[in-house]
Amino acid sequence: MSKKKKKSNNSSFPTILFVGGGIALIAAAFLLFSQNNTTAPVAEAPIEEGIPYPEIARVSLAESKSALDAGSAILLDVRSADAFAGQHITGAVNIPVNDLAARLDELDPNAWIIPYCT
Repeated sequence: MSKKKKKSNNSSFPTILFVGGGIALIAAAFLLFSQNNTTAPVAEAPIEEGIPYPEIARVSLAESKSALDAGSAILLDVRSADAFAGQHITGAVNIPVNDLAARLDELDPNAWIIPYCT
């Protein structure tokens, strides 16, 4: 007697797997997009016309040079001593920004102090 092999009904398995996977992806996407963003936004410096901190008065190069030549301003280079030694504006005073608080007494409080770092 010969035995007949039963034909298994596996032809619907790929369809069920495909539909189930699609439903799982849709549910995951819905959950992902429905969550509230709990991270706080990063505060950015106000930018007006591409210049950060517009509330701080800007000094033109011509104004700086005139004030330095007239002796009515101090150009304060706040870069490191090595950077200052490499190149700086003639007549500038170097007080690195990390030392500034401790060395403020070296500056005339009545002078127009124009800091720079580039």
